[in-house]
Amino acid sequence: MIKMYTTSWCPDCHVTKAVLQKKGIPFEEINIETVAGAADYVMQVNGGKRSVPTLEYNGVAESMSRFSREKLDTYLKRVGLQ
Repeated sequence: MIKMYTTSWCPDCHVTKAVLQKKGIPFEEINIETVAGAADYVMQVNGGKRSVPTLEYNGVAESMSRFSREKLDTYLKRVGLQ
């Protein structure tokens, strides 16, 4: 299952969630503002930036900030979910 690191105020997070739901791809949402250690992980995999949404699947993490459908589709293909 994809782990999706988010914040409550992030518009790209809302769009990414909606697209994953439409595609029928399950995900676990992890709010970096409320889950201990989550923000540190996001910063670790994004060059020190608190970039959300960040998706992680089988050790492959990527930010979907500045959302584009192409970016999400490319990530899903890379991790074998599309």
